[in-house]
Amino acid sequence: MIIEYRRKRGLHLHDPFDFRKLKLVFKTEAPVGSPALRGIVIADRDNALVPVDLIPVLPGTPHDDNSWATAYRKMVELARELNWIDVDANAIRVHIEKHF
Repeated sequence: MIIEYRRKRGLHLHDPFDFRKLKLVFKTEAPVGSPALRGIVIADRDNALVPVDLIPVLPGTPHDDNSWATAYRKMVELARELNWIDVDANAIRVHIEKHF
């Protein structure tokens, strides 16, 4: 699953059924602290914290697919077990890639 950011398009979800490699890809310079990131916090050069509740509402998410919602919840629980969830922020740690 890829959360992609483009300046004109904003955030969009690609490969929503690939639950094995969640990452954030910037196609243009990241607007750090901008409302365009919808609560995503850049933790360091390579990682970001993405609100758990953001991914299910992004464009590209299969909203009418209950199996996707179930698989997403399982992915979040596995991330919690692996300590990839920031409990205070209710956010999942993801790797950042820059493609610009």
